[in-house]
Amino acid sequence: MRWPWSRRRSDEWLLVSMADNVFAFVRVGLRADGQHEVRQMGVEPVGDGGTESLVSRLQALGLKGLNVRAMLRPSQYQFLQIDAPAVAPEELRSAARYQIRDMLDVHVDDITLDVMRVGDGKQKGTPHLFVVAATNTVMRGLIDLGDKMQWQMPVIDIQETAQRNLQSALSRQEGLLSRADAALVMVDARQALLTISANEELFYTRRLEVPQGFLQGPLGLSTSEQAGSAPSAYVPVAEYVPDYNVGGVAYGSDYSEPRGAGHAPASDQSADHDRAQRFLVEVQRSLDLWDRTWSSMPLGRVRVYAGTRSDELALWLTREIGQSVVPMDVNALFPGLAAGQDDAELALCRPLLGLALRTDSRKL
Repeated sequence: MRWPWSRRRSDEWLLVSMADNVFAFVRVGLRADGQHEVRQMGVEPVGDGGTESLVSRLQALGLKGLNVRAMLRPSQYQFLQIDAPAVAPEELRSAARYQIRDMLDVHVDDITLDVMRVGDGKQKGTPHLFVVAATNTVMRGLIDLGDKMQWQMPVIDIQETAQRNLQSALSRQEGLLSRADAALVMVDARQALLTISANEELFYTRRLEVPQGFLQGPLGLSTSEQAGSAPSAYVPVAEYVPDYNVGGVAYGSDYSEPRGAGHAPASDQSADHDRAQRFLVEVQRSLDLWDRTWSSMPLGRVRVYAGTRSDELALWLTREIGQSVVPMDVNALFPGLAAGQDDAELALCRPLLGLALRTDSRKL
């Protein structure tokens, strides 16, 4: 989302978000070798004192008057997919606003909207658009904070595109930029964000519900071992009732059980198995849908991030879905990132790093 402030070229950016009463930030500088060095990062509670108290603390941290890129968290906006209206480019936003009016959680007059093309434009068939719809209240909160901090804030981005930037940078580093790349990142204990990109463009995204307690379960074991049965490669998607989504966003939580199931868990072990299985089913559905819809673009990588449990999650998914899954490690892209950071703070700050890799050369 673009804003009318004048842009100033800078080798340093402050990357920020403010959601769920928490302000997170990363200060990065561009080095001579082209890498972004992490110079400062942290998390500040907004608190009962509101933005006035927050502004005072941020100024004390030396964050006043900087060049800023802000990111909205998934809880702050709807991310929808529609057929691209057959209108001139300058009319796309107004046409999209009319088209999504019945898909919104709030009145259409209460949102700020932006659009972006699905994919890289090389595919045949009906073109599609992603539509980002954030409430004016959310947008105004960030803009007001920026005014009080005297920030130059030319863009407000979203987590899906920030995540795309990170996975694209990793693909470029591995020489796989033209291959489809999937990234599954735990947003928090209850939600994961799946994005699939290729050629530095976003093709698919879905928000997956993470069952309660999933990250506390024994991810190092396959689900069949947790349940005490013989190991199997993976559970076929065909054995589950499809629950595909609208516009890349999952609505509801139809976690269908395997055939022959239907009884309540009899132990903590079987409860762990059930939670893991629910999540696994939704991951499999998404990857299966990609394979069917974009059969000409097979996945080159599946990456996952779950904090300190990333390695475990990657190993577990590799065993269960029959496809190689690797941890999404961006430390090499950002010198200074892993230096003595608290795990909880790192989980909040890490998604912001994709903002540092943003370019403005993409077209609708």
